[in-house]
Amino acid sequence: MNVKDWPEIGEFVVCTVRRVMDFGVFVELDEYGGKEGLIHISEVASGWVKYIRDHVREGQKIVCKTLNVDPEKLHIDLSLKDVNEHQRREKIQEWKNEQKAVKWIDYIAKSSNLGREEVEDLAKKLYNAFGTLYAAFEEARINGVDAVRVEGIDERIAEAITRVADENLKIPHVEITGFVDITSTRPDGIEIIKKSLLAGKKIKKNGKNVKIDISYIGAPRYRIHITAPDYKIAENTLKRSSEEIIKTAHKAGGNATFHRHDK
Repeated sequence: MNVKDWPEIGEFVVCTVRRVMDFGVFVELDEYGGKEGLIHISEVASGWVKYIRDHVREGQKIVCKTLNVDPEKLHIDLSLKDVNEHQRREKIQEWKNEQKAVKWIDYIAKSSNLGREEVEDLAKKLYNAFGTLYAAFEEARINGVDAVRVEGIDERIAEAITRVADENLKIPHVEITGFVDITSTRPDGIEIIKKSLLAGKKIKKNGKNVKIDISYIGAPRYRIHITAPDYKIAENTLKRSSEEIIKTAHKAGGNATFHRHDK
C-alpha cells in the first residue's frame, strides 16, 4: 500500500540494501513501492571509506536522508552519513508503527468488503488528513470516532477505525500538578471555597481523555492534578482550571492564588 509516490528532499526513509558496489550502494525504498535509490560512496560515512562493505551489507535495513529526487529519470540520491542515531531510531519506530497501521487498514478492508481501489483511496485520505496512517488511529483512540470523520470517509469505516484503535492502542498520557490557596473571612467562606473548586473542575475539557482532580492538602491549600494526552493540553487545562477557581473566589468575596509547586 503506497500513499506517497516520491520522497521529499530532506525526508528520512527506510531502505533495504540490494547491491553494494565500489562506487556506492543501491537500495530499495521500503515506503515507496521498492523504488531504487543510490548512496554514493561519499555519502556512506564521514571521512574516507576504504572498504564500503565495512559499513553496509546486502539485505540490511538502513535509514537514509533524501538528497535529490528526479522522477523523470527515476533517480533518487540518498545519504547514510547524514542520519544520526536518534534520527535513525525515531524513523525506524515511525516505520514500524506505519506497518502496524497498514495491517489494521487491511483488516478493516476485509471486514468491510472494500475493494483494492477503495482501500487505496481510504489510505490516501487518512494520510492527507493526519500525516501518517498510524496517526489516524491515534486520533481515533484519543478523541473518538468524530476525529476520523473526515471528508469522504464513510461512517461505518470511521467506526471501524475507532474500534480497531480501541482494541490495539493505549492512550498516551502525561500528568502535571499545580496548587491553589483559597481563603475567605465571610460567614459562608466554606461554601465559597467549595463553589470555587467546583468551578475549576467543571471547565470545558479539551477532549474526553482529560481529567481534573482537585484534592485538599491542608488549609488553605488545594492540589489540582491534570491527566491529559500531552503536555500542551495538560498545561492549558491547568491554566484554565486555576484561573476559573481564582475568578470564582474573587467574585464571591474570597481570595485565591495559584502556584505551580507546593511550597
